[in-house]
Amino acid sequence: MTRLFNEHLRGDRTIWMVALLLGVVSLLAVYSSIASLAFKHEGGSTLHFLFKHGMMLATGGLIMYYAHRLRFGVYSKLAQMLIWATLGLLVVTLLLGTNLNDASRWLRIPVIGQSFQTSDLAKVVLVLYLSRVLAKQRDEPWTFRDVLVKLMVPAAAICGAILPANFSTAALLFATCMVLFFIAEVPIKYLLSVVVIAIGAFALLLLLSRSVPGLLPRLDTWATRVESFGKEDPDANYQVDNAKVAIVNGGLLPNGPGTGTSRNFLPHPYSDMIFAFIIEEYGSVIGGLGLLLLYLILLGRAVRIAARCPRRFGSLAALGLSLGLVLQAMVNMAVAVNLVPVTGQPLPLVSMGGTSTWFTCLSIGIVLSVSRSVYDEEGASNEQKGRPRTANAIA
Repeated sequence: MTRLFNEHLRGDRTIWMVALLLGVVSLLAVYSSIASLAFKHEGGSTLHFLFKHGMMLATGGLIMYYAHRLRFGVYSKLAQMLIWATLGLLVVTLLLGTNLNDASRWLRIPVIGQSFQTSDLAKVVLVLYLSRVLAKQRDEPWTFRDVLVKLMVPAAAICGAILPANFSTAALLFATCMVLFFIAEVPIKYLLSVVVIAIGAFALLLLLSRSVPGLLPRLDTWATRVESFGKEDPDANYQVDNAKVAIVNGGLLPNGPGTGTSRNFLPHPYSDMIFAFIIEEYGSVIGGLGLLLLYLILLGRAVRIAARCPRRFGSLAALGLSLGLVLQAMVNMAVAVNLVPVTGQPLPLVSMGGTSTWFTCLSIGIVLSVSRSVYDEEGASNEQKGRPRTANAIA
């Protein structure tokens, strides 16, 4: 095992183990929860969906592996090249993308026929691009013009292109960017001004959408979710009410794999509501708190890596990518326990999904690339000083 990590799976071993555990949980939970989906589309056979999901996880693991083998500086250059191309893809998705529930979120890859959400690519590229800009500005004082031109123009363009089809993703990405700016010591007075401008722009967009109905096609859906939140409305809160039933049935301790009955009535127990289904089968202690702990460990290790990385881009990239994943996980869990309105955010690396799994693995792979660089440099420094090289898992 030590040889495997030293020669192949380099970087932070804890993050590798967290990713592995999340993948195992995903396989078990998806296989147990897809009975109703298989009945509708595959005549009751769950093997098709299990195989497809397993292949997505396996290919995601390969993406993670090869992403961590690259030096993280490569991603800085790639982000600079891809940022505006990604914006173009988002616009194409809005205009020509596959439409589901009045939301155009997917583009189909011509050769393999696999559809993917361009917003998943945009989340990675934007965080890397902003990390690059923040790293280059490190020794120069910020002006309000710099904040607007260098930071807010790309952030507003990407988030604005995501917004019409996916408000929750745009909001989470914008929040991640603002936290990243704060960590990078962008003056708070400028950040507050940006928040005020963003709120004003969104309010203006809502007013315009009333006179231009096609501007925000999902506006009525957003309004319904917000208005029904916290109200006793069985029709509007069908998803959340059934998620709470699943959580109550789960109790504190595990009932065992395959014992969950909510797969028969819970909408999307294999994707949006998989957290509630996991609690039903594995209990609130192991299934609920256990999953929460895994994501917090991921964030904690990323913070530790960022603090020890001598290069500012690596520090900010590791923090931004891990923070985005953990925020998404928190929102998914909060929806299941009725703390926030329904958003449709999947649980990273756990929910059954398509290419979203690939981009999640890419994000973790980049964080591992930063950790690999940190541990390699520390190991080389220790050898020069005559001290034994420490294992990176303990570092």
